[in-house]
Amino acid sequence: MSEDEIKRLARLRNNLERRALVFKYIREFFDGQGFLEVDTPIRAPAIAPEAFIVPFQSEDWCLAASPELHMKRLLAAGYEKIYQFSHCFRKGERGRWHNTEFIMLEWYRYGANYQKIIEDTEQLITGVAGKLGFKKNITYRGQEIDLTTPWPRLTVSEAYLKHAGWDPAAKDDPERFDVDFIDKVLPNFAKDHPTILTDYPASQASLARLKPGNNKVAERAEVFIGGLELANAYSELADAAEQEKRFKDTIKQIKKERGQTMPMPERFIEAMKSLPECGGIALGVDRLVMLLCDADSIDDVTAFTQDTA
Repeated sequence: MSEDEIKRLARLRNNLERRALVFKYIREFFDGQGFLEVDTPIRAPAIAPEAFIVPFQSEDWCLAASPELHMKRLLAAGYEKIYQFSHCFRKGERGRWHNTEFIMLEWYRYGANYQKIIEDTEQLITGVAGKLGFKKNITYRGQEIDLTTPWPRLTVSEAYLKHAGWDPAAKDDPERFDVDFIDKVLPNFAKDHPTILTDYPASQASLARLKPGNNKVAERAEVFIGGLELANAYSELADAAEQEKRFKDTIKQIKKERGQTMPMPERFIEAMKSLPECGGIALGVDRLVMLLCDADSIDDVTAFTQDTA
């Protein structure tokens, strides 16, 4: 091992020790609420087809981009409260906040909606921060952030009308949505407290149910703290026919745009016929550790990345 590699790993030691505590305290949180920790495959014959996620191939199968489909199959079999730390893989995602392999924390609750899952998230993050010695505030990249709950909620329509001058729920424009989010919406979130962005356009939530009384938006919410996108929550779609239709549309889009043929996750679609009303969320653990270590890059909280493995 080179001297530079020894120095690099030595520099990470404090952050890696805190990372281990974050995992410990997350487990304590869920175990204390009666959740079951589960372990699902990271290699599968089919994953959820999503237009903006490029999977790694493993022979004729894919490496998991998320544990979601297998976890929902457990819900369909009668499991009520489950959580998991999963290694996930997404091709081409590398940068300050991204590594092609990363750790996702997902949890699901029987009978819950996205609002309940966001309440879980508030309790989880403030609880972990408290066990690490923080009180109401943390400091991230020089900015003091008040974690006092409840965290402010803002709908996508409200945010875009205020900062970008249009309503994505009224006009479907995914490309403009992404550009305006980076350039106009995210920079205007309050920096001194978390923001919960809710009620995404229906086209932006392929596995979420639509909002009752307003089929232009889906029951999806995202958590942002210190400029970091930390978590993505849904009231989960539990209509097998509708989910299959959405997947078929996405598979066609992927074939057209990338020339890639994605298989239909048939076992998941079959299991959805028994899926109860439920809520779930995916939280990027590496980014949470970044926040709690005041780290500028995912490289500062991960022992081995794509570039150092």
